[in-house]
Amino acid sequence: MSETKKVYAAIAAVTKSLSKEGIAKGRKNTQQGYQFRGIDDVYNALAPFLADANLCILPRVESREVVERETKAGGALFYVTVKVDFAFVSAEDASEHHVVTYGEAMDSGDKATNKAMSAAYKYAAMQAFCIPTEGDNDADSQTHEVAARKAEAARQLAKTERPQTKPTAEQETRAMDWIASMDECANLDELKAKFEKAYSEVHAYGFPMLDNNLIAAKDSRKAKLSGERKAA
Repeated sequence: MSETKKVYAAIAAVTKSLSKEGIAKGRKNTQQGYQFRGIDDVYNALAPFLADANLCILPRVESREVVERETKAGGALFYVTVKVDFAFVSAEDASEHHVVTYGEAMDSGDKATNKAMSAAYKYAAMQAFCIPTEGDNDADSQTHEVAARKAEAARQLAKTERPQTKPTAEQETRAMDWIASMDECANLDELKAKFEKAYSEVHAYGFPMLDNNLIAAKDSRKAKLSGERKAA
């Protein structure tokens, strides 16, 4: 029979110690007023138990995503999400167990990644060692007020958007293709159906010149087809 990996005995020993000592919620969120455990509280409580159990927790960041948001006051806010693989390693036999968690945090400066990594560590420890988390869902002691995405997007668009004074090259090419296709229509019914589809697209570009050129091409082809019908 293979020998039991000591990492699991170490994890159980830390869990047992924490079940007796616990980790107090000694910090208070300044915006919403609830009590929570900070990352330093978790470090301070875990350190002696990890040392006694000869257990190491080694992080490895697998991925990091950053999104720049805007606060209600108009300032920049960086929203970071990290995926971290924590290796729980026994120093006695080098056996290990991995716990993967995500950490999320926001910061207006350069601390968002640090906070996100701390959050990932804190919740990896809470889940691995069965530390209660009731009312403790934050990444740190601050709650950021983020502007609604629609309003934020509208402000960003207003900063960069300029009135379009002429068709883009792609719009001109599409319009010319539609204009040329009028001459390819074999009868009036085909011409009508194709013109309706073409006009719907070209008119949406918002340039009367393109509309007029398309209409002229349609009228020219219509006159020619009508003349052919009379001659027949």
